[in-house]
Amino acid sequence: MDISVVIPLLNEQDSLTELHDWIAKVMQSNSFSYEIIFIDDGSTDDSWATIMALSKKDESVKGIRFIKNFGKSQALHAGFAKAEGVVIITMDADLQDNPEEIPELYNMIVVDKFDLVSGWKKKRYDSVISKNLPSKLFNWAARRTSGVKLNDFNCGLKAYNINVVKNIDVNGEMHRYIPVLAKNAGFTKIGEKVVKHQARKYGETKFGMDRFVNGFLDLITIWFLSRFGKRPMHLFGALGVIMFAIGFVFAVYLGLDKLFLNTNGRLITERPQFYIALTTMVLGSQFFIAGFLGELILRSKRDSSRYLIKQELNF
Repeated sequence: MDISVVIPLLNEQDSLTELHDWIAKVMQSNSFSYEIIFIDDGSTDDSWATIMALSKKDESVKGIRFIKNFGKSQALHAGFAKAEGVVIITMDADLQDNPEEIPELYNMIVVDKFDLVSGWKKKRYDSVISKNLPSKLFNWAARRTSGVKLNDFNCGLKAYNINVVKNIDVNGEMHRYIPVLAKNAGFTKIGEKVVKHQARKYGETKFGMDRFVNGFLDLITIWFLSRFGKRPMHLFGALGVIMFAIGFVFAVYLGLDKLFLNTNGRLITERPQFYIALTTMVLGSQFFIAGFLGELILRSKRDSSRYLIKQELNF
């Protein structure tokens, strides 16, 4: 199969039929073999009924329905697990991503041999204050922290070689950082394409300002995981040893001073150096234990169940 189109959605019943028809038209005009995988992330409207109706008239339509809302990362993870195309295309269900971009994205993966191509919505139709400016700040921070030189990490329209999606683990809220996850997994040929951004036609956005706060917190997480995720002892153990050593030096100094000099006659507990020594030794021990526990956790079997599927169609 040439292309798998993976579409996570939440309460987008009004746009699904139009989006499906648009994608099908593009695929058929380019003679692609394809599948469209809709992942209903706990919608409370008639989105699933619409997906079932589409699957009855088009066998290329497949569906996954979560038992409740688990988030976009989990929806993408489920879609990636089922996808069979040589190229995986992800897009949002709100008609703000243009399916006409698919053929060129496909060629960049197949012909130009990119591992991943991310869309760049250079001209946006979102609110400048609530989305554009925070998005620019977020993208700048992501570039500086991750080393991946993309202008738009948040763009839902992306293309992947199938080897990428089968070898990365998208969980939590890490869908924003799939290019970083791909880079950390060894897929370094990451490209970018300017894509058309369209004004929302139906419904309203599911994201508010809180996603940027969460995004920056996730950015710190992924920076830590990329640097020390597989070797937490290198960070926490090193900090622990340094702090314990500082405290130990202070303790030795206080002991020698009390035994041999005792110039001022004060008790050790009356001196500020005592509390510095005590605090740094305790903190150093805790950091060391945290690193040790991190290593143990890495070696334990991890539960891979992060979402519960209620129904599937055509798999």
